[in-house]
Parts: sequence; C-alpha cells; structure tokens
Amino acid sequence: MPIYKMDGKKNGLQKYRVRINFTDSSGKSKQIDRVAYGKETAKEFERQLAYNLSDETIKKITLQQLYDEYIAVKKFEVRENSMRTIIGRLELYVLPKFKDYKLNKITSSELQKWKQYIETCTNAKKPKEKLLSSMKQNIFGEFRALMNYAVKMEYIPRNPPTVVGNFRNPYENKREMDFYTPEEFKKYIQAAKKQAELSEQSTGSIYEWNFYVFFNIAFYTGMRKGEINALKWSDIDDKIIHVRRSIAQKLKGDDRETSPKNKSSVRDLQMPLPLINIWMNTKSVIRLLTVILITCGYVAVLSVYVIQP
Repeated sequence: MPIYKMDGKKNGLQKYRVRINFTDSSGKSKQIDRVAYGKETAKEFERQLAYNLSDETIKKITLQQLYDEYIAVKKFEVRENSMRTIIGRLELYVLPKFKDYKLNKITSSELQKWKQYIETCTNAKKPKEKLLSSMKQNIFGEFRALMNYAVKMEYIPRNPPTVVGNFRNPYENKREMDFYTPEEFKKYIQAAKKQAELSEQSTGSIYEWNFYVFFNIAFYTGMRKGEINALKWSDIDDKIIHVRRSIAQKLKGDDRETSPKNKSSVRDLQMPLPLINIWMNTKSVIRLLTVILITCGYVAVLSVYVIQP
C-alpha cells in the first residue's frame, strides 16, 4: 500500500498519490488510487482505505471459509496426528455453531452462548461423559488459534475469543498423573515375563514376549510409544539408544514413520544393565527364529519394531 510523491502543491501542502492493492472476491488483483495533499493526510487516507477494504472482507468471509483456508495452511506446519486433533476439535465443537457466521458476527455475546453450549456437550468418544475442563480449554485454544490466523491475515482487527476468555471451573479437581511405582512395575513385569514363558512353552510362540520387552524399554528409558515402535538395531550403539524417529499408529491407513515430536526429542539415552541384557537376549532370539513375520524391512514383534542388520 504505497504512497507516491507527485508534482504539485495545494495551499502549501505537497501532492501525494495513495495506492491500495487488493484481491477481490473473484480472486482478481485490483487497486485503488486516490490523491491527497500533505503527507499526514495521505497516511490517514491510506489507513482509512485499508480499513474499509478490510471491513468489506470481514463482512464477506464466513468461519467455514476461514477454517478451510486455515487448514490448508496448517497442514504444512504441524505433524499429521496434531492436524487430526485440530480438525476433530474444530469440526465437532466449533463449526456446528459458527460455520455460516460472517467473521464480524462472531461477537462476545455469541461466544458466551457458545461456551454455555459447550458446557452441556459430551465427550465424542465417551458419549455418557461430559467434557473435562481440560478438554473444553483445549477446544477453546483451537478456536482462538483459528481466529488468531484471521487477525494475522488482517481479516479482523482483534481476536474475539481472547476477549471473553477461556473456560474455568474452580470446583473441578485437577487430575493427577497415574504411574507405576518401582515396586508396582516390578510386580507387573514379573507377571508379564511369567505369561510370556507360559505362552512360549504351550504354543511355541514368542508373541507374549513383546509386552515384556516393550514395557522394559519404556520403564528404563522414558521413551514414547511411537519412539519405541520405530527402534532399529542400528539405533543401539555401545549401550546407547539413539532416538531419531517415531512411528505414528493412530493415522488412517498404515503406520507411518515420522521425525520425533520436537527437536528436544532427538536424543541419546544410556541403557542401564537390566535393559542391556533384555535387549541382547531379544536380538539373539530374533536372529535365530526365522518364522517371525518380516514386513517392509521390519521384523514385526507386536509393538516393538526392530530391523535385522
């Protein structure tokens, strides 16, 4: 949106041309030219023209149109699992209410009504359960991010969800993380080992050993499920596990190998002696037993994926 100095003056004020470039509703590039006298007047003229165009855009764009544009951009910025979460929350809880609304009609009053509606919603995966406060806050966060995109693209001057604020529930107790203590894990892993031994003796199958190996790796390293699933023999080097990839199992279709969740997830982990012994025993068994299914270069052992050297 440039301002050009022109020849000529009026009442002692310099002449300027104000040009606004924009794209109309049909996608064609257009521009508006106006003349103003005085630099400050030209700047104010430019601001007013830009505001008027923006206001017209707001009146035309629906939330559904904004959502379609947002998703088309977002899919190049986040992992596929994250993309599915974003789409699920917006399509289940936001679009049913606001998809046909023009952006300038999404007011604080309408948002408060929407929040009251969300308070009555149930969990899509567990229809008999109401949404937890954390889930309602996550839904609100995705809505706010969508509208932040509208602000970034200059479709709207401010973000309406930010004005009304997120969900709060002072009476809901914060859920504590439930995890195994060392003693509880010891009992579990002993039971898993016993079950694997019984299964191997009765059927000749090592299938049940996968639980034993998988949860030992998880317990001793703290690795994520997808990171364990993606392990290859080449990732183990001198008692060090090199975490370099992950496998997403919740994607539609086949499992997919991806990069770790974030930069800090690329790491090297020291293996303790108990895990070293379990890992080496597993490697020996895999090499000896040729009856295990080999698919796409991976030896599929339930949840643990290891590749032969």
